[in-house]
Amino acid sequence: MKKIINAPENYVDEMLEGIYAAHSDKVKCAADDLRCYCTAHKKDGKVAIITGGGTGHLPLFLGYVGDGLIDGCGVGGVFQSPSAEQIYNIATEVEAGAGVLFLYGNYTGDIMNFDMATEMLEMDDIEAKSIVGADDVLSNENVEARRGVAGIFFMYKAAGAKADQMGTLDEVLAAARKAGDNVRTVGFALTPCIVPEVGHSNFELGDGEMAFGMGIHGEPGVWNGPIKTADELAAESVDEILKDMPLAEGDEVALLINGLGATCIEELYILNNSVRKQLEAKGVKVYRSWTGEYATSMEMMGASISICKVDDELKGYFDYPINTPFLCQK
Repeated sequence: MKKIINAPENYVDEMLEGIYAAHSDKVKCAADDLRCYCTAHKKDGKVAIITGGGTGHLPLFLGYVGDGLIDGCGVGGVFQSPSAEQIYNIATEVEAGAGVLFLYGNYTGDIMNFDMATEMLEMDDIEAKSIVGADDVLSNENVEARRGVAGIFFMYKAAGAKADQMGTLDEVLAAARKAGDNVRTVGFALTPCIVPEVGHSNFELGDGEMAFGMGIHGEPGVWNGPIKTADELAAESVDEILKDMPLAEGDEVALLINGLGATCIEELYILNNSVRKQLEAKGVKVYRSWTGEYATSMEMMGASISICKVDDELKGYFDYPINTPFLCQK
C-alpha cells in the first residue's frame, strides 16, 4: 500500500484536521466532533440541507458544504456511514428556523441512521424530511433500490439553489426530487482501490481488463472484459441511460463526466467529447456540462457519466453560483 498517511486508523480524522485548518473561514465542526462537518456561515430563516456518507469519495459528500449548496455533512469512516448522533448534532447546529432536509445516497446504513436522526429531531420539534439519490442505472432495475452515485450532484445543486433563494422545506424537497427524477448515471472502473485500514485492493481486475457498471465501493458491475475505447464506452453508457430515461430529439440535458479518483482530466475530456457526439447524433442538446472529480472512490481509475434532463427551472438551479472549499461556480 502506497499512501501519504501516518497511521491508517487516523486516516479520516487527520484528513478532517487538514481541511479545517486550511478552510477555517468556511467550515467548522459541531459538538467537538471532527466528523460533524458544518458550514461556518449559517443563514437565518433558510432550510438547512444535510448530507452524509463514508469517507473516500471526495468531494462527495463533505465537499458540497458551502454557499449555495449544503449546510452540513456527517462524515463516516472509509466507505462507512456516519452515526445517527453525529447527523443529529449537525442538524441542531445548522438548523436555522425553516426545517431540515436530509439528502444522501441510497445505502442501507445511511438510511437507518438518517431515519434515527429524524426521530431525534422530532423530539426537539424540528421538522425534517428526507430524500435519497438513486441514479445508478445498472445497480438495479428497481429504481427505489438503486445506488446513489455522482448524479446526486444535480440534486445538491437544485436543492441548494432553492434553499438559498429562501424556499420552504417542501419547495426545497421538490427541487431535489425533480433533479433526482431526471438524472441517470452509468459508471465503469479500470482499477480497484485500497481502503487504508484494510491495506489491499478491494477487488481484482486483470491486465487490460475493466468493469462496466462497477459501484463506488467496488460493488460488482454487469460485465468484466477488455478495456474499450472512449467512444465505445460513451455509446454503451448513453444507450443504457436512454433505455431507462428516453430522450426525444430537441430535449436538453446537463452532463456530468466524473472521475473516480485516478483518471487524468485529459481522459475525462476525451470522454466528454465522446458522450456529446452520442447525444448530438440523437438530436439531444447539452445545455451545460461539468468535467472533473465530483464523486470518487479513493484512487480507483475509471469514470461515470451522469445525464440530467433539464427544463427552465432546473437550468436556473444548475446555473446558480456556489462556493465551497472544493467547488466554485460563479
